Amino acid sequence: MKISEYQDWIRRYDAERGFDQVQVSQILVHALEELGEVAREILYLEGYRQDTAASERRLSLAEELSDTFVFLFQLANHFQIDMEAALRAGQEKAHRRFTVEEGRSLAAQYHERQRQQAKRVLE
Repeated sequence: MKISEYQDWIRRYDAERGFDQVQVSQILVHALEELGEVAREILYLEGYRQDTAASERRLSLAEELSDTFVFLFQLANHFQIDMEAALRAGQEKAHRRFTVEEGRSLAAQYHERQRQQAKRVLE
């Protein structure tokens, strides 16, 4: 499915049910709530919390990511933002911002900071 097709589906789905009349602030709060649920699943998958099988958590993570996208697309629709065009512009911005070499250098620095932080936590 194309991003534009998904955005159109959300637009139609919401209009048929009256969800397109929900206040933007409420949509945002729901998106943040779903993002919190994404965070919870990642904590489980990274082993911060012990729980059920990772395969079940990945399925749950996929569901929470999908729920988050519903609300993000609702926000975009409210403000008449073409998400396919916005994502394309974001790709172009990313390519202008970092060359491959610059990105690898920054990632190496980030990984080193992670290692140092983990070391401090264990001390």
